[in-house]
Amino acid sequence: MHRIYLLLSSFLFATLSSLTAQTPNILFIFTDDHAPHAIGAYNGFLKSVNPTPNIDQLAAEGMLFEKSFCTNSICGPSRAVIMSGKHSHKNGFMNNGNAFDWDQQIFPKILQKKGYQTALYGKSHLKGKPQGFDDWKVLPGQGDYYNPFLITPEGRVQVQGYCTDIVTDAAVNWLTSDRDPEKPFMLMVQHKAPHRCWMPAMRHLHLYDDITIPEPSTLFDDWKDNAPPARHQELEIDRHMDLNYDLFVDLTPEFNQQPSQKRQDRSAWNNMKRMSAGQLKAWRAAYGPKDEAFHQAKLTGKDLVRWKYQRYAKNYLRCIKGVDEGIGRLRGTLTELGLDENTIVIYSSDQGFYIGDHGWYDKRWMYEESLKMPFVIKWPGTTIPGSRSTHMIQNLDYAQTFLDMANAPIPKDMQGRSLVPLLKGRNPDDWRTSIYYHYYEYPSVHMIPRHNGIRTTRYKLMNFYRFGDEWELYDLENDPEELSNLYGKPGYDAITADLKKQLQGLVEKYEDDSIQDEKPEQWKKDMRTPGASARTNLNS
Repeated sequence: MHRIYLLLSSFLFATLSSLTAQTPNILFIFTDDHAPHAIGAYNGFLKSVNPTPNIDQLAAEGMLFEKSFCTNSICGPSRAVIMSGKHSHKNGFMNNGNAFDWDQQIFPKILQKKGYQTALYGKSHLKGKPQGFDDWKVLPGQGDYYNPFLITPEGRVQVQGYCTDIVTDAAVNWLTSDRDPEKPFMLMVQHKAPHRCWMPAMRHLHLYDDITIPEPSTLFDDWKDNAPPARHQELEIDRHMDLNYDLFVDLTPEFNQQPSQKRQDRSAWNNMKRMSAGQLKAWRAAYGPKDEAFHQAKLTGKDLVRWKYQRYAKNYLRCIKGVDEGIGRLRGTLTELGLDENTIVIYSSDQGFYIGDHGWYDKRWMYEESLKMPFVIKWPGTTIPGSRSTHMIQNLDYAQTFLDMANAPIPKDMQGRSLVPLLKGRNPDDWRTSIYYHYYEYPSVHMIPRHNGIRTTRYKLMNFYRFGDEWELYDLENDPEELSNLYGKPGYDAITADLKKQLQGLVEKYEDDSIQDEKPEQWKKDMRTPGASARTNLNS
């Protein structure tokens, strides 16, 4: 009997060990422009609206990172960093005008060699045909919200419906029908939403109609105490958000009014031209009465800004609602297939976003609202449910993390660090205490100048180097909204000098040899002249 007991115990131990050692599947759900403060679990000013119950549930069952940052706050470059595990200057994709070199080393190729089946559905935004994936269906460029085209290995196809649902459908179909059940998988589900032009699913057209969205405390920030760049941008809800093309007032396929800006985004209008008759009818039935009420109100000044903010924020959150529902469907599919206990589920976005913060929309800056990106993960049996990490992480770390999870080799030239020790509850003594940032896309839409910088646990130092001695310094502990630029102020000389030294150290560590020169005085003057963004001859 004792012998039988020992044999049974040994068998059970071996079985449990085998299950523990089983290669995990990875489901990576990724969106575009989803600010952490628009996720309930991040406890931002929009929590009361509750747009993300499924993401919140994922956080309750896993781990949430409170200090998760991007390296370059813009769509394509952020994705390139994730694919390569290298900063923008190393992977060659520094702004959205670049094309990604798919021939280079990227983590999906390494996972394939490890025996993983890989698939990518949704927004790529890296141009060219994806490599490293056994199956893929990607949106051309930004893609469309309604009845979008998809680029596939077989060619270009149009799919009827709403983009977020279509991408989710493709991923669910792959999990249930096309996946090889004998192989572990890496499934990347990459949504266009909630990227501009913030067009929601038809079922959400009336969502939030009966509530007032909370306003950010900085909605009417005038940037008086910041360095000049904040006063020369073009992303204000007040002056730059177009009533028709951005907020859909009176917008129809036949609309022919001139836009309010020379570089106006007209993607909403183009999306509307793609709608079916039924979709367009439902759309106008929802927005027509709201537009009429707006015209009757004859709003001006701050009242008009508040109205524009409400229209914008509701559309943005409606798009997020569709994403969150898709996450619920994907997780439900994992459960139905018996895959939930061996699948790591991750939710993230390519950067943060301004939802009226500082009076803005979009991203690009190194300020907190666009620098921070969500990172929520459930690793069954590994992450402690409901845990929160305050370690500083970046999208630079994702590639190494995925490879480490799969027990795949990690190339030495990747520049991030695996998060696996943190996910296992460890607290490495040598974890980073600062992060490096570099934004390049200028002059361009929204006119955010090139800048690099360092963020420590307390301070942030930014250098808008093309404009010379133009720096910003913030004490994030005492000024979390970054309203008071301390650079050059009495008492901060030693802190500034130390941060500059640390910044130079990061430039050298990451071998950032991109051009960081100061421009001539006439160039500076021209770029700070209204309308400069339309001058293509200044694009140098």
